Amino acid sequence: MKMLAGKVSEAIAAIKEKAKLRKGMLFLLAIFFILQVYFVRELLAAELLFGALFAVLLVLAGVFYLVGAIGERGIDFVEPGVRVMVDSARRGYRAVEEISKKPFRQPESAQ
Repeated sequence: MKMLAGKVSEAIAAIKEKAKLRKGMLFLLAIFFILQVYFVRELLAAELLFGALFAVLLVLAGVFYLVGAIGERGIDFVEPGVRVMVDSARRGYRAVEEISKKPFRQPESAQ
């Protein structure tokens, strides 16, 4: 009887140890799973933030490109008018230069 009781108590102790081991393994597995979920959420949040940052940079680059393209088109559009103004300014400068070479008074004028 003592032998049977000893075996039963050993079996019960082994089951308790296995139960503790199982609980510990389940606890560690639960912690690992929770941490994995947490890190995945953190990585997704970081990816969304970086995605938003890159989207803002893309929009800024697009705006700068459009401003540059419009500026180039504007220069092409305005160039004929500027040429006319430059020619007119040169003619005016030559006219002022001609006038400045002439004396203000006529040599025969009375003083």
